Amino acid sequence: MIVNGKDFNWKKDMTINTLLEELCLDLNTVVVEVNQVIIDKDKYAEFYLDKKDSVEIISFVGGG
Repeated sequence: MIVNGKDFNWKKDMTINTLLEELCLDLNTVVVEVNQVIIDKDKYAEFYLDKKDSVEIISFVGGG
């Protein structure tokens, strides 16, 4: 699996939620795109990733 342009160790039964947990990312501050399709946050727990997927995670940073 590719995450943000780099090889990532895919695991069987990995959902978007488990990927975000493994990366220590808060699901409320990111947008996840799988194979160029933005996934709704309410689907993260049930969206299973495949070892052939390309995932982009965009983090929002506050500032002023």
